[in-house]
Amino acid sequence: MKSNLALSLVIILGCSIAGVSCGPIAELIDFSDADLTPPALVKVCSISPTEIELTFDEQCITMVEELKIYPELEISRVSTREKAIILTVSPQTPGNEYTLEGVVEDACGNSLSFMARIYGYNPSIPELLINEFTTRGTGYHPDVVELRILSPGNMGGVTLYQGTPDNWRDRLIFPPFAVAGDDFIIIHFKPEGLPEEINETEAMDISGGLDASDDAFDFWIAEGSGISGNNGVISLYEQPGGRIIDGVLYSDRTSESDTTYRGFGTRDALERADELVADKGWIISFDLARPEDAVNPEGSTGTRSICRSSLSADTHTLADWHIVPTRGATFGYTNSDEIYIP
Repeated sequence: MKSNLALSLVIILGCSIAGVSCGPIAELIDFSDADLTPPALVKVCSISPTEIELTFDEQCITMVEELKIYPELEISRVSTREKAIILTVSPQTPGNEYTLEGVVEDACGNSLSFMARIYGYNPSIPELLINEFTTRGTGYHPDVVELRILSPGNMGGVTLYQGTPDNWRDRLIFPPFAVAGDDFIIIHFKPEGLPEEINETEAMDISGGLDASDDAFDFWIAEGSGISGNNGVISLYEQPGGRIIDGVLYSDRTSESDTTYRGFGTRDALERADELVADKGWIISFDLARPEDAVNPEGSTGTRSICRSSLSADTHTLADWHIVPTRGATFGYTNSDEIYIP
């Protein structure tokens, strides 16, 4: 008898929870408009010597646990602005790598634990350009990119991509070191892994390896396999997640080469082209980037480099670039104005 009474109570309780009709709970509780997704961290960057900005994909973000920064920076204030949290911190070391750990929460209580890296704000970034490069290197002259320094400054945190910040194959974040106007930096994208391939930040004559220069700062992409030969983007930013400094789009294709990817051939190539244009690193003829907007590398080799003019003209278009004759590459020196004629 007790057993039957207990069963009856369970059934009555179940109907009370479900509603008078004792119908399916799902019909009465609508979760379709509920926010059940935690916020996502979109970008982290230093925006001044004493400020760090964390940008999320939604508003009303609050820090629910004390943020930790390594090496330690003292946090004196936490404020919000639209979808961002702004941290006021003790002065950062320019170009120094910091790790941030924290937990944030959105207005609906969804939380995100995150770990991110930033690089100390650099107030002395020099004026500089991507000045010369090869994408079809040989065994004796592998792929390289040259940067020309146009004003004195410090390279700490400056970032060179084979690609763009959201889609890249290789990335080099420069350590802090001083440069002078008319200096050159040569980045070697296909090293042999030799001990003499040394990244130079003081003397220019200590690095060995193929095409190392005694008159420029040499840097080597660790385990780099070279630059995409026919189709790609090389870009330069103030820091990871920071503002663009310079970029170049190159391609030997046409708009009819591949209708799926607007002629660029691959999704990666298309996304990199669109990001470079969106960041105002390249000017195009129409609303969307096309291979016809790009520098054509056809005819270039390991010694027939793709160059700006000797004055390093910069209009953010293919008009700035030409291919020099055989053995006309000038990495570490002022560019040649001679033009390769097939």
